[in-house]
Amino acid sequence: MQLLLIDDHPLIHLALQALLADFQPAVRLQPVLSIAAARAALQPGHGFELVLLDLQLHEEDGFAFLDELREAHPELPVAVMSASDSMSDVIRAIDQGAMAYIPKTIEPALMKEALELVVSGGIYIPSMRMNGVPPPPAPGQAALTAPPPPRPQALDKLSITPRQQDVLHGLLLGKPNKLIANELGISADTVKDHVQAIFRALGVRTRTQAVLAVSQMGQTNQ
Repeated sequence: MQLLLIDDHPLIHLALQALLADFQPAVRLQPVLSIAAARAALQPGHGFELVLLDLQLHEEDGFAFLDELREAHPELPVAVMSASDSMSDVIRAIDQGAMAYIPKTIEPALMKEALELVVSGGIYIPSMRMNGVPPPPAPGQAALTAPPPPRPQALDKLSITPRQQDVLHGLLLGKPNKLIANELGISADTVKDHVQAIFRALGVRTRTQAVLAVSQMGQTNQ
């Protein structure tokens, strides 16, 4: 597995290389120091399976590049890393299609677990309060949240269609609307309509809140 790390701090490169070597020896990490270098690395046939993106890149806008990545490479998962632990940044990153938001302030052991979750296809959201309700804990680690599939009766309570269930699955995988549309063979506008219907059914307004709501459903229905 090949990962692209976009971070302008060489020490972070060394730390993550050591961390990845500890739990995923087969993972190859290619670090770059700038967005320009990342664009050069992400040429056709690049082979990367995950991007780790630092949001604070000197004068470059990490959020803007996150949008660019989701537009240019919708099939490529992106995990955001940041020195900020602001909930508004967490919500914005997940809403823009990031698979994870990993604060750099977390303990190395927890970062290791977060990376393991992301590499395995899960979604990582730091353990912060949202709308007064803390995210549900995952087994063994309160800061990890990998939304378990809600049971059929839980989905029935949502009153969403089978197609909307397909769209919801895409949302939980951090996929942008364009990629969901391509995979399902429907228009992006139709996906947008389904997303709004899902939000109404869940009583939420953002992707992040939808992830947490479905995770809570899975916890309460087990």
